[in-house]
Amino acid sequence: MNVIVNGKACDVSARTLADLMEELNFTSPFVATALNAEFIARELRADMWLVDGDQVEILAPMKGG
Repeated sequence: MNVIVNGKACDVSARTLADLMEELNFTSPFVATALNAEFIARELRADMWLVDGDQVEILAPMKGG
């Protein structure tokens, strides 16, 4: 399946947002996710099914000031 992750096209086997996070090695609990511009809470990611062409944003906190 082809999805857009942080603006880049990705061919993935993940079926849910939680699966995608694991497939892309985003294991930190301190990331925010959006699916098609809608915020998705961590506890809902396993229930969010992906379809071809979905746009996913994964945001991790950064150190600095």
